[in-house]
Amino acid sequence: MASSATRNQIKEIPNAGIIADGREPKSWDPEDPAQWEGGGRRKAIKNLLVSIPALLCAFAVWLFWSIIIVQMQKLGFRFDADPGRNTQMFYTLTAIAGLSGATLRIPSSFLVALAGGRNVVAVTTALLLLPAVGTGIALANPETSYGVFAVLAALSGFGGGAFASSMSNISFFFPKRMQGLALGLNAGLGNLGVSVMQVLLPWAMTFAVFGALSGAPRMLGERSIWIQNCGLVWVPVLAVLALVAWFAMDTLPQHKTSSTPVALARMGWLMLLGLLASGLGSYLLVGQGWSMWIVLPITILFTLAAMRFLTPWSVQHNLSKQFAIFSNKHNWSMTWLYVMTFGSFIGYSAAFPKLIQDVFGFLPDGSVNPHAPSPFAYAWLGPLLGSAIRPVGGWLSDKLGGARVTQWSTVVMIGAALGAAWAVQSADAAPRPEEHFGAFLWLFLLLFVCTGIGNGSTFRMIPVIFAKEQAGPVLGWTSAIAAYGAFVIPNVFGAQIKAGTPHHALYGFAVYYLTCLGLNWWLYARKGAEIPC
Repeated sequence: MASSATRNQIKEIPNAGIIADGREPKSWDPEDPAQWEGGGRRKAIKNLLVSIPALLCAFAVWLFWSIIIVQMQKLGFRFDADPGRNTQMFYTLTAIAGLSGATLRIPSSFLVALAGGRNVVAVTTALLLLPAVGTGIALANPETSYGVFAVLAALSGFGGGAFASSMSNISFFFPKRMQGLALGLNAGLGNLGVSVMQVLLPWAMTFAVFGALSGAPRMLGERSIWIQNCGLVWVPVLAVLALVAWFAMDTLPQHKTSSTPVALARMGWLMLLGLLASGLGSYLLVGQGWSMWIVLPITILFTLAAMRFLTPWSVQHNLSKQFAIFSNKHNWSMTWLYVMTFGSFIGYSAAFPKLIQDVFGFLPDGSVNPHAPSPFAYAWLGPLLGSAIRPVGGWLSDKLGGARVTQWSTVVMIGAALGAAWAVQSADAAPRPEEHFGAFLWLFLLLFVCTGIGNGSTFRMIPVIFAKEQAGPVLGWTSAIAAYGAFVIPNVFGAQIKAGTPHHALYGFAVYYLTCLGLNWWLYARKGAEIPC
């Protein structure tokens, strides 16, 4: 127990006693040493420790289609008689989830300021029960239509949207000197949900996790497969995490702008607008066959317009202050750079298992390759490395500067993308494609590592470049646009697989990385840069 002298010292620290004795502070400033040491550190760490597992499960549910579609194809789910188009439709499910998750990130970027961190994390975690339960029920029925799966893929986007609000929330809790590490831990361990999911689901499908409640299995040769467990296994975990977030997390004083019911209503309306926008985009993509390059800007512009003009005046007034980031050119440059890092990470994570199956699972004559590597055995490695290394990227940036770390990670990404393109092209024409799998895997793992380091370094750059009131919205906005990588990359790979030229996708990505290299060097990394960071 603290001594009497120590207790007297704490009482003399402004705001410290308010935190230490369990009551909410009247103001929050993590840069204030007295408040930070008087209880602020403990509050920040507590919220981070709840935020991380909630975000991990959000990523898992958002990206679980990357595993589901591989097993769906093996189990004979067919939505089109043309094998090439049927394969592309599986990629489209992951793309719809990516489109929805990225679109929901746009309103989610502003939710913490409108509804408070505790409310946002608890509700977004609870909403993930919808796609988890729904997907489990749909997969148990072999007659489920493609439209139902498309709707469930869109609902799983709640997991993608959660990232923007989670990162924005944690950025308010920690001082600038610790934000690289704190945001890196939240994002990196949250991103780890992709690997956890890609390891857990192949195992969970092999037995009736919930006994009779799991339903009947489907047969894959002589093996029983409970593919419905891909959704159902998350239900009890999400329910517990939603309750923990509600009772254990905090809403900071500057975010307490209304009562809890009003805050939840504001939050719900903004998320509904985002869901409607992603539904519009998914309909144009699947129902009308529009190009993703047309669907993407329409979806983004519809979302922003709906938020700007279809919300109550009090919400519009709050949003208009945060929309000021759009007049800052560095918001756009950092968006371009963050798309390279997180967009690549999340897009490759969504496409990697299916890409392994399509590149190495078939011989040049179209027959099944009996020596093909299992996607389930290797796909989880990339997201694992990318997630685990992200905090290191933030830590290195705290020590060396974010722009320098971003610069060198981009150089390696260019080389790795070109090398992976060569490996894919070689495998595509080889009588034994698996001979090129080792080079393919190592180069892709290097890509994942660099995206993770770049994730940490670019996120560290933002609090340095922007003032405190703009850093949170910029963090949310950049993460929202970068998340469209989960929409673009599976679509690009799906189209190029259908065309028989998957290596073209990687050559294109390498060119894009080259533009990022020049932009980062000019604005932030060179001697005499406008904002060295």
